[in-house]
Amino acid sequence: MTGIIPRPEDGVAWITGASSGIGRELALILARDGWTVCATARRKSDLDSLVADATPAKGQVLAFEGDVTDAGRMAAVVSAIETGHGPIVLAVLNAGIYLPVSDVPFDREAYIRSFDVNLGGTVNCLAPLLPEMVKRGNGQLWLMASVAGYSGLPTSAAYGATKAGLMNMAESLKFDLDKRGVHIGIINPGFVKTPATDKNAFPMPFLMPVEEAAQRIADGLKKGGFEITFPRRFSYMLKFLRVLPHFLYFPVVAGMTGWNKRPVTSSGKNEPPIFQGVRHQDKA
Repeated sequence: MTGIIPRPEDGVAWITGASSGIGRELALILARDGWTVCATARRKSDLDSLVADATPAKGQVLAFEGDVTDAGRMAAVVSAIETGHGPIVLAVLNAGIYLPVSDVPFDREAYIRSFDVNLGGTVNCLAPLLPEMVKRGNGQLWLMASVAGYSGLPTSAAYGATKAGLMNMAESLKFDLDKRGVHIGIINPGFVKTPATDKNAFPMPFLMPVEEAAQRIADGLKKGGFEITFPRRFSYMLKFLRVLPHFLYFPVVAGMTGWNKRPVTSSGKNEPPIFQGVRHQDKA
C-alpha cells in the first residue's frame, strides 16, 4: 500500500449500512472503480439486490448480513472478510438511524436506540477492525457523522449527540492512529435525498441527490484528508454558527429554522421535526 490512500489491489473495502441510501450508492461506485466491496446490512434481500446491481462493475460486491448492534456478529464479519477475501484496507462505518425527539414526552428509548446504533454500532465495528489495521500498520477508516453534530439543532438532541460523539471519537483516535500508519476521518453530509428524507414535510436547504453525495464521498476517500463535508455552503454556514456566542446562537438558529414561530402542541412537541433524515437511512 502507498501511504494512507488505499487502492483496490491492496485489499478490500468494507461498508456498513449498505442496504440503501449513501451506503448502497458508495458500494456501487467503489465496485465500478475496481474494488471488492464487502457490504454489511441487516436485510438480506437488499444486499442481494445490491450484489446483483454491481454485477457489471469492474469490481464486485460481496454480502455480509449483520446488525451493527451485535458485537459478536461484527467480529465474525470482520474475521470472515479478512480470512476469505483479504485485508480490509478501506472501511466506511456508515450504518445509523435518525429519531427526532422533543422535550415532552421525553422519549428515553429514542435516545438509547440512537446511542446503541450510531455510537455503539460504530464501536462494535472498530473493536475487531482496528487491531487488524494497527497490526498491519496501514488502512483507511471513515466514520459517518453529520453536519447535525456541529452544534445543537431542533429535534436532533439524540441524533446530534451521537454524531458529535463520532466526531470527537475520530479526532481523539487520530492522535494514536497517526503514529500507527492508520488513517481515520469523518464524513459530515448535509441533506441528502434518500428514502428517509423523502418523508420530510419541510424545505431542505441544498438537498443533494444521493448519487452525487456518494460520489463526493468516493472522491474524498482518494484525498486522505480528515473531513469530507458537503454541500460546502451549508456545512460552512453551520460551522460558522457554532462559533457564535450562545446569546446569539439560539435566536439565530431558531429564526433560521422557523422554530420560534412554530406552535407548541398539547403534547409539548413542536411539529414537524426540522432535521429529520438529515443523514441517512434506517440502520443496516
